[in-house]
Amino acid sequence: MADLGKYLLILLIATCSILACATAATSTGTISASDGIYQTHVTSVKLNPEVFFPYETGTVMVTLTNSGNQTVTLSQPDILETHVAVTNKGSYNTNVRVGPGSQMTYSFRVAVSGEDGTYFPVFTVSTVEAGSISYPFELEVDSKDLEATIVDRPDNFVLGKKDSVNLSLVNSRNGALTDITITPTGNSSTVSPRQKFVATLPAGSSQMVPFQVTPDQASDLTFHITYHNGNNDHAVDAVLPLNIGEDKMAAVPIVNNIVITSSGSSYKLTGDVNNAGITDAKSMVLTVLSPARPVEPYADYAIGSLASDDFSSFTLTFMSTDLSDVPLQIKWKDADGNSFSTVKNLDLRYSSGSSGSSGSSGSTSSSGTTGSATARTNAGGPPGGGGIFGFGGSSRGGGVSSFYPVIALGIVIVVGILLWMKRKWIVAKLKRK
Repeated sequence: MADLGKYLLILLIATCSILACATAATSTGTISASDGIYQTHVTSVKLNPEVFFPYETGTVMVTLTNSGNQTVTLSQPDILETHVAVTNKGSYNTNVRVGPGSQMTYSFRVAVSGEDGTYFPVFTVSTVEAGSISYPFELEVDSKDLEATIVDRPDNFVLGKKDSVNLSLVNSRNGALTDITITPTGNSSTVSPRQKFVATLPAGSSQMVPFQVTPDQASDLTFHITYHNGNNDHAVDAVLPLNIGEDKMAAVPIVNNIVITSSGSSYKLTGDVNNAGITDAKSMVLTVLSPARPVEPYADYAIGSLASDDFSSFTLTFMSTDLSDVPLQIKWKDADGNSFSTVKNLDLRYSSGSSGSSGSSGSTSSSGTTGSATARTNAGGPPGGGGIFGFGGSSRGGGVSSFYPVIALGIVIVVGILLWMKRKWIVAKLKRK
C-alpha cells in the first residue's frame, strides 16, 4: 500500500505540471507538452486595411510558427469578436500539419460593424497534440475621411490669367491611405495638370498638390479625389470658387513725362513708364497702334523687366495724320508667363513741333511753334504747351514757354518805370515840337 500511494502521488504531480504548462500556453499564444517538444506560437498579425472604416471589409492574416521539434496539427481556426464577422470560415475545415521550423498563415476575410472604436478580437486555433492557442489583437474602426482643402489661392482670379493653387491632403487616421487620384472637373477653366496621383499617404501625414488654374468665367472648380483604404474605394470633393476680380498683385504701368517732336514726316515720342503695381513686369514692350503707324528707328521699344516702384524711359517713332488719338500699347508678362497688355490713348494735338536736335529737318508745324511740348493721356491730364506765351491749352506746359507771361509783364513794368523817370524830358521834347 505504501508503494501504491507513492506512485499515485507521483502521477498527481505530473498531471498538475501538464495542466500548468497548458494554461501558460493558452495565455501567451504558445502550446507545449511537458517534455518541451511542442512549441507553436503566433508570430504576426497583419490587418488590411490598417484601420477600418465603419462597415468595411478587409483581411486579417495570422501567422503561427512551430519552433519545437515535433509536428503540430492545427484545426478550427477562428476570430471571436461581436463587432467583427469572419466571412470565410469554411476555408479551413481541414486539419493542417505544421512541421518543426515551419509556419502556417491563416487569411480571414472580415467585415466590421458601423461603430467607431478600438476592439480586441481573439484568434483561436485548436491542436490535436496539446490543446488550443488564444491570441488577442487590436482592431480599430474610424470614420474620419481624407481631408482635402484648397490653400495658397489668390483672393480673386483674372480671366485668362494663370494662377497657382495648392490642394492640401491630410490623413489624420492611424492607417495609411493609398492610390489617391485627384481629378479637377469643370468646363469653364483650364487646369494643369489634368490629373494628379499620390501613391501613399502615411498615417498622420499631409501633402501639398500644386495646380495651375486659368479661368474662362466665374464658376466653381471641383477637385474630385478618389482613394483606397485597403481594397475599399472612397471619394471626397474639394470645391474652389473662381471669383473673378481685379488682381491686387498685378503690375500697373503708368505713363508720364510725354514729349513729342516732329522730324520730317514722322514724329518722335519720348516719355517714362512707371510700374506702380506690387509685382514685377517682365518682357515689357511699347508701341503705337492704328491710326498711328510705327516707323523705324523706334517702331517698338523693349524695356525688358520693370521692377515694382521702378521706372524706365522710352522712345517711339511713328507717322500719323491725326494727333488727337494716338494709342500707346504696353505689353508685359508676369513671373508665371501670363501675358498682359493695356492701351493708353494720347492726345497730342497741342504738342506737335519740329525737333531741335541734330539731323532733324527743321520743319515747322501747323501751329507755327518750334520745339517740344508735353502731351496728355486719356486719363484726363490737360495738354501742355500751346502758343508763344503758353496760352494754347487749358494749363501751361513745362519748359521756357511757361515763363513767357511773366517775362512780358516784367518788360512792361520796366518800360513803365523808365517812362516815369524820363517824363519831364519827354514832355519838354514834345513842347519844342
